[in-house]
Amino acid sequence: MKRSLSGQVVLVTGAARGIGEHTARLAAARGARLALVGLEPERLEALAGELGAVWFACDVTDQADLAAAVDGTVAAYGRIDAVLANAGVASRGTIATGDVAALVRTVEVNLVGVMRTAAACLPQLIASQGYLLIVASAASFAALPGMAPYCASKAGVEHFGNAVRLEVAHHGVAVGTAHPSWIDTDLVRDAQDDLPAFRETLRRLPPPMGSTTSVQHCAERFVDALERRRRKVFVPRSVALMYWLRTLLSSRLAELVMARQARTSVPAMEAQVRSLHRGFGAHTAPPLPAAQVLDEPGFIADRYHR
Repeated sequence: MKRSLSGQVVLVTGAARGIGEHTARLAAARGARLALVGLEPERLEALAGELGAVWFACDVTDQADLAAAVDGTVAAYGRIDAVLANAGVASRGTIATGDVAALVRTVEVNLVGVMRTAAACLPQLIASQGYLLIVASAASFAALPGMAPYCASKAGVEHFGNAVRLEVAHHGVAVGTAHPSWIDTDLVRDAQDDLPAFRETLRRLPPPMGSTTSVQHCAERFVDALERRRRKVFVPRSVALMYWLRTLLSSRLAELVMARQARTSVPAMEAQVRSLHRGFGAHTAPPLPAAQVLDEPGFIADRYHR
């Protein structure tokens, strides 16, 4: 059943750019009232001004930040009807040679951040019998070398969503997981720009694993999911084939095919990562300094605006 977003309060994490920004724009165009959450205050403030939204500078791995964002949203709008848990990052490098802090941070943001977001928002979603849409990935179903933390976090996100769906169904809350393949965002473009070996790997993969989808189309699919409280969202729709063939994708045969290419692509990728001297893409926002939250009186209460 399709439900109008008009008047619905939707909280979006990772809203400063990419999928989060475009989904927020489209949801606002359909009448939703938005709470924008992310790590880039200047971009969030500008977007909130365009959309008539509230915004919150927030690190999704910080429970106090999330509590402030939820409290601020309720103070502004009175409730929360839907949450898009979209914030995510992708580190550079293999487990053997990558920056361990960046690899661990990827899991913290993508998986632990989703868990913290759900914990902060679910009391409000239970009160409104609302909807939680968690952004996983096509990487939930298939592993790629050089992306171990990302693949692990997104596989974990899918199963987390599946379990939480069972936990809250009796409250009338619906939970969905979204599984986009490569979307034309800064995150994907940065990876291709930073790592020619990664770009070449994608070129050799069959669709949908090797194809890129526009961010606008992804946002349209996500807004459709918010309206219809969908259980699974695949972007593009052909990712559903990966979902149903996931056992084959993790088989010994598939592993042998990928390993053949990895013999050359992985050493090249590791060399390219070493030359970057950083663990993330150029547009990945750093976490907010903890001192801002702890030492500035009134900072949390004052950092959301119409």
